[in-house]
Amino acid sequence: MAPGSLGRWGLTGPRAHFYKPRVSDPRRPVGPRSIGASASGKPSVFGTDIRRFESYRPSQLLRRFHHLAPVDPAAGLGLPWDPVHKTLTIFGGNSNPELTKDVASYLGVPVGNSRVERFSDGEIFVEIGENVRGVNCFIVQSTCSPPNRNLMELLIMIDALKRASAGSIVAIMPYFGYARQDRKVKPRTPISAKLVADLLTAAGATRVLSVELHAGQIQGFFNIPFDHLLATPVLRDKLDREGLRGDQTVVVSPDAGGVERARAYSKYLGCGLAIIDKRRDKPNVSQVHHLIGDVTNKRAILVDDMIDTAGTLCNAAIAVKEHGATAVYALATHGVFSGPAMDRINKSVLEKVWVTDSIPQQGRLERCDRLEVLGLGRLLGEAVKRIHHGDSISSLFY
Repeated sequence: MAPGSLGRWGLTGPRAHFYKPRVSDPRRPVGPRSIGASASGKPSVFGTDIRRFESYRPSQLLRRFHHLAPVDPAAGLGLPWDPVHKTLTIFGGNSNPELTKDVASYLGVPVGNSRVERFSDGEIFVEIGENVRGVNCFIVQSTCSPPNRNLMELLIMIDALKRASAGSIVAIMPYFGYARQDRKVKPRTPISAKLVADLLTAAGATRVLSVELHAGQIQGFFNIPFDHLLATPVLRDKLDREGLRGDQTVVVSPDAGGVERARAYSKYLGCGLAIIDKRRDKPNVSQVHHLIGDVTNKRAILVDDMIDTAGTLCNAAIAVKEHGATAVYALATHGVFSGPAMDRINKSVLEKVWVTDSIPQQGRLERCDRLEVLGLGRLLGEAVKRIHHGDSISSLFY
């Protein structure tokens, strides 16, 4: 009999020592019976190749049959039938489809099949077009302008994935809208950032990932894991390529709240640090009162987390230039550019403005030749990969 085949009492050959004959029951009639079967007719022993009630997740099937899969090099999907294609899916709303594609491209997976539309009365409808049961789902959606519509899209997508039995739902918010409403500035005013956190949690998000929050303490509004990334690696690489470092360069914080951020850039670039004393009398209106630090005959880099109406930025650039700076540059993570921002930058003394694509800038690049957009796809893609595999992402925080 061939090794490993079924005999009277089960397996014979090399595997026979794993199995012991069943003690005969004196009440059971002795006589010939079917090979490998009990009195009930069921197999008495199951080998390692015979398993009952075994189900395969798609990733398991892909591991077993990956050698049969065709390869499409043009698709950029990495190895054929990589298991990550079925255990991880990247979805995106309508706020930033290009960034969603960049994240998926870095991971080597296609963008998830979903449909996000609006009815004629303005209500949002979402349909997930693929099986996500037990899959780690990531939704890339910035709550930029229009913030309310983009936020509702994100919440409805989270709810749709939750009801589709997704394994986990991670909301990737490169730009976290309402972040500036993180405290009560006057009596009878809301803390809208806390409300957004509650909505995301109630909708079913299991984790949130965002880039450069306006106030880091917003993480405390969440009762689910929150990963706070900084765009520093992307922006620092750009400064290195431009040669903006050393003693002839100075990093300038446009207000007191950004000193810690500016100090980190100053330390990395090996240059000086300056601070602007800014006073804000009402929203989106600010005035420069003092400049602390030496900028004379130096290239100044204004560093901020976001540029909204660009009033603070342009006023700071004028103050730095009047104090003797030879050139003034600006970089920020989020380019909101609301209201007269583009006109102010075009008329300013700024030579270059760098922002990331946390907010899509289509249409603005044609209006301002000083504006340059840097991609976050690799940074976010690496964070997604580490979250998916359960690896640490702390090295991406700085």
